[in-house]
Formats: sequence, C-alpha cells, structure tokens
Amino acid sequence: MKAFLKNYRQAPRKVRLVAGLIKGKPVAVAELELKHLAKRAALPMEKLLASAVANAKVGGADVANLFVKDVTVDKGIVMKRHMPRAFGRASAIHKHSSHVTLTLAETGVKEEKKTKAVKAEPKAKKAPVKKATKAKSVTK
Repeated sequence: MKAFLKNYRQAPRKVRLVAGLIKGKPVAVAELELKHLAKRAALPMEKLLASAVANAKVGGADVANLFVKDVTVDKGIVMKRHMPRAFGRASAIHKHSSHVTLTLAETGVKEEKKTKAVKAEPKAKKAPVKKATKAKSVTK
C-alpha cells in the first residue's frame, strides 16, 4: 500500500520535517496533524496520505487498522536558473524538488518473509589437526 509524489517543487530538507511528524502514526492521527500543521508541505502530504489510503481500500485493507509505516523523501530534479549580479556577472539559483514515497501497513498483520529452505542437518565439523612442528635445537 504505497503512494508516490514525484517532482514536488519544494526542497527535500523542508519536506522531511513534515514527513518525520507522521511516520509511525495511525492514519487518523496523521491526517489530523497534517490538517493543522502550518507548513507548505502539509497539504501535498495530506493528499498523498489520502491517495495511499484509497490504494489500501482497493487492496482490501481495513482502514481503521492502517498506520504510516514509512515516509521517504528523496532528491528530485534540480532546475538551474541564473540571477543577474553586479559587474555583468550571473549567480546560480538552484530550484530543488522532491520525490516522496509513503507506505502504509496494517497493525497486527505480519509481513511474510521469504525464508530459505532449512537444511536437514549441518555437516559435522572435524576437529582441527595440529601440525607437528620441528623442534629447533639451540647450539652455540
């Protein structure tokens, strides 16, 4: 149960502040916090959370048991612009964007892990054999 937000035009450093607030919380609590948060990234994150909940409903999950398992904010494309400066120079302006991935999970449901087949019995280890060393004779 995932949802993606790609090329969101805000720096990842600022979006991670909002993502950290909702990580690990139940969906109802996360929605409430995002609704009352005074950050620019709160509204897009609220829409992303609603999208992830809709994806979970389609997948057959119980919405009451959902919680925000993980939110990752990665660096997106960087638009490069220039600002005119003194003496005919130009300074660079980087306009950053973010890729956000939100993952939901159900409480009480363990994810099935792929396990390798267990071998019948491990081979018995042989005791290490000490090599005989030649005795050095000391003569003067």
